[in-house]
Amino acid sequence: MKRVYVGVLVVLLVVMAFVAGGYAAAKSYQFTGVVKAVDSGTLTVEKSAKETWQFDLASDTKGGKPKVGDKVTVYYKMIATEIEMKPATTAATKKK
Repeated sequence: MKRVYVGVLVVLLVVMAFVAGGYAAAKSYQFTGVVKAVDSGTLTVEKSAKETWQFDLASDTKGGKPKVGDKVTVYYKMIATEIEMKPATTAATKKK
């Protein structure tokens, strides 16, 4: 009977580790500025003259439809969709 409790505890710990890892990967960020352009799938927000960001709008994005000139705070997550790898150059590996 003791083995069953230990097995259940191990499975529970593994599940909790996956859940905690999923929350860590989905860290949320925010960007505040003035809307400079809006079209059907993108939103352009300017924080300063040197910093303008463009966001893709998903169909399930929460909130209203901003208009040009509105001050907004955009909440977003950085999620990789593709990774392209290239081998390290020979010169770079020799320096190490």
